[in-house]
Amino acid sequence: MIYPDSLEKAITYFKKLPGVGEKSAERMALSILDMDDEVVQELSESILLCKNKLKKCKICASLTENEICDVCSKADNGYRNKNIICVLEDPKSVFAFERAGKFEGTYHILNGLISPIDGIGPDDINLSSLVQRVKELKNPEIIIALKSTIEGEATTLYIKKIFENNNVIVSRLSYGIPMGVEIDYLDEQTLFNALNDRKNLS
Repeated sequence: MIYPDSLEKAITYFKKLPGVGEKSAERMALSILDMDDEVVQELSESILLCKNKLKKCKICASLTENEICDVCSKADNGYRNKNIICVLEDPKSVFAFERAGKFEGTYHILNGLISPIDGIGPDDINLSSLVQRVKELKNPEIIIALKSTIEGEATTLYIKKIFENNNVIVSRLSYGIPMGVEIDYLDEQTLFNALNDRKNLS
């Protein structure tokens, strides 16, 4: 053991965060020691608040503190186009679209991608509620905004197959997006261009 127990425990938990290795975790833990007690208290409270208050929107499965997220609520009140649904892998991609501020439709979060090698099939992701949502719409369009990986392509093709004979427009973001890139890493202009240049899959 090279760290005092309390420091080692903090480092261990920081390493549980995505993309954080030993050195980064050590830096984070040590930086807390330089913070005011009040700031550390607020930091811990904000983490607990996120954990306790955030939940999945019962319509789109995005993150919200209420039963229905702001986007779905606006769509219900006529301020967004509920007939256009952008299908995303996870909630963090919603934040990327909303930062761009150009999309006027709604979202649907799959919370995963089809991956037979990992034992993840269509029934293991949030697809059934998407089908139900589309049934209740007039002239719906589904925009698939998934990463260009084997799993993303498999999921895209599966969604296209579900809706190909149901008078549903199925499109995808432009291939101007680099292969394998995460949606939430795209800059706003690239995301906007990919959205406008989406390709029809129907």
